[in-house]
Amino acid sequence: MRVAKGITSRAHPLWLAYILHRLSGLGLALFLPFHFWVLALATTDPERLNGFLSLTEAGAVKLAEFGLVFLLSVHMFGGLRLMALEFLPWTPAQKTLAAGATAGSFLVATLFLIQAI
Repeated sequence: MRVAKGITSRAHPLWLAYILHRLSGLGLALFLPFHFWVLALATTDPERLNGFLSLTEAGAVKLAEFGLVFLLSVHMFGGLRLMALEFLPWTPAQKTLAAGATAGSFLVATLFLIQAI
């Protein structure tokens, strides 16, 4: 594996892309048990599930869903960027790809929020 010359600072955009990818994965991993618990309510206690689903109309929940979709899309686009690093030759445009992945993630999450409102 080739290492890019001159990338030594942790303030470099690609280091920040790495951290964002790791944190988004951690956030999704922490969310999954809660998600599975809510899904289990559908089979064990449907009335409690209906009560829980009525909470999803609150603005704070919609904002949290925006955050969740943002984490998911950041992780997905970051993973695609990493796969491109592995399978394509290294190019100086990696910072541009990282910025594009973040911008695309924000776009996807914002479109989801607009549709949810």
